[in-house]
Amino acid sequence: MVERQLRGRGIGDERVLTAMERVPREEFVPENLRPLAYDDSALPIGSGQTISQPFMVALICAHLELRGDERVLDVGTGSGYQAAVLAELARDVHSIERLPELAEEARRNLERAGYGGRVTVHVGDGTLGLPEHAPFAAIAVAAAAQEPPLALYEELEPLGRLVVPVGTRFEQRLEVVIRTPEGPALIHSVPCRFVPLVG
Repeated sequence: MVERQLRGRGIGDERVLTAMERVPREEFVPENLRPLAYDDSALPIGSGQTISQPFMVALICAHLELRGDERVLDVGTGSGYQAAVLAELARDVHSIERLPELAEEARRNLERAGYGGRVTVHVGDGTLGLPEHAPFAAIAVAAAAQEPPLALYEELEPLGRLVVPVGTRFEQRLEVVIRTPEGPALIHSVPCRFVPLVG
């Protein structure tokens, strides 16, 4: 997965590649789909949600440009996979999921994979973030918004980065929003396909 799907497609951040290598993806997919855990595709995890394609998780993490000492917010916990990868890259990871049953499953997955003490999973509206734990150096969103949520931007620390899929159900692009003194600085990335961000 790391050599062909990630490094072979332009992911060059060695910290991200190492994190992707360390996290056991099979622990975050339903048992009947474990043979497909390392395929280059998103997989269903129940409740109409998916675990993101490995390349997209790696790309989001690379765009965050984490050094290891940051507080990070993961919006859309899902199965907990992206939160686990972020835990390899940052000091303090908070993850928020709107569906209580998915949040509980993510907690179990993270515990089983050895990340239980490194990720705090919250139940709530991801579009509102977690203002009580802000500011965040980086925010990763695993669902598509019509536009970058203002509440999440406001929870960034100066020069913090928000990576979010933006667009309709049928046409989306991954965007990087940086909080600057002059206001949001926007970097367009690749086309993508995520479930809608609900909130």
